[in-house]
Amino acid sequence: MERVYENLKVQKWVVFIALFLFIVKLIAWYLTQSVAVLTDALESTANVISGFIGLYSLYLSALPRDNNHPYGHGKVEFLSAAVEGTLITIAGIIIIIEAISNLNHPHSIGQLDYGMILIGFSALVNYFLGAVAIKRGTKNNSLALVASGKHLQSDTYSTIGILIGLFLIKITHQLWIDSVVAIIFAIFIIYTGVMIIRESISGIMDEADEALLNELVEYLYKNKNENWVDMHNLRVIKYGSILHLDCHLTVPWYLNVHEAHKEVEILDKLVKDKYGSSVELFVHTDGCLDFSCKICPKIHCKERSNEFVKVVHWDIANISTNEKHKLKE
Repeated sequence: MERVYENLKVQKWVVFIALFLFIVKLIAWYLTQSVAVLTDALESTANVISGFIGLYSLYLSALPRDNNHPYGHGKVEFLSAAVEGTLITIAGIIIIIEAISNLNHPHSIGQLDYGMILIGFSALVNYFLGAVAIKRGTKNNSLALVASGKHLQSDTYSTIGILIGLFLIKITHQLWIDSVVAIIFAIFIIYTGVMIIRESISGIMDEADEALLNELVEYLYKNKNENWVDMHNLRVIKYGSILHLDCHLTVPWYLNVHEAHKEVEILDKLVKDKYGSSVELFVHTDGCLDFSCKICPKIHCKERSNEFVKVVHWDIANISTNEKHKLKE
C-alpha cells in the first residue's frame, strides 16, 4: 500500500501544477493573442481534467478489496488512462481546427517576448513533473500515473514547438507560421493520446505484457530451486499497481503438504524480492511424473525412474501452456 500512497502524492502535485500552468498559459495567450499559444492553453485544460480523473482513480485503486471487488479496485486506473488518452486526442483535434481557421483568417500577434518566457517556463515545469510521474508510475506499476506523466511531457514537446514558431514569427513576421507549427504538434499530441488509449485497452482486456513475462520467466529460470521440476500455466494480470501471478509449480511427488508449501514460499519471496510487495501469487503445486525425471537434475533422488537427460529452458511458449514439461520423443 505504501506504493499506492506514493502514487497519490505525486498525482496531487500533478493536479496542483496543472492548474497553475493553465493560468500561466492563459496569461501568455492574453499577451500574445497567438492561436498556437491558445491551443497550448486548451491542451492544458485536458491536463487539469485528466489530472483530477487520475487522482480519483488512484484513490479508488488504493481502497482495500471488498466483497464486490475481490481483486481490488486497480482496474479503474486503466479506465482513467483511457479517458486521459481520449482528452489528449480531442485536444489535438481542437488545435488542428483552430489552426486551420487561423490560416484562413490570420490576425496580428501581440507581446511575443513575455509570452515566450511564460510558456517556456511552463514547458520546463511540465517536463520535470512528467519525468517524475513516469518514473514513479513505472516503478509502482501505475498506468494512471504513467499516463499523466506522458501527458505532461507531450504538452512540453508541443510547447517547445510553439516556442520555435513564435521565435520564427518574431524574426520573419510571417503569421502563417503560427498555424503550421500548431498543426504539426497537434498531430504529435493525437498520436500520444491514441497510444495511451491503446495501452489502457490492453490492460482492460488483460493483454499479455510480453516484456514483463520475458523478464519474469528468465529471472525465475536463473534462480530456480532444486525442487522446481518445472513451471507451467504461468499468467500475469495487472490490476493497477498490483500484479497477480498464477502458475503451476511441479515439485517431487513425495514432498508432503508442508514441504510443498515451503517451495511456494521460496518462490513468493523470490518474486517479491524483484517486484516488491505489490505482487500476489496464486500457485498450484503438482507432483512430478515418470517422464519428469528426464528433465529433472535433482541430485540424490531415491525415487528416480528415468535417467536425467537435459534441463528444459523456460520461455514464454512452454511456461504459459497448461501442460507439464517433458522431452519430445
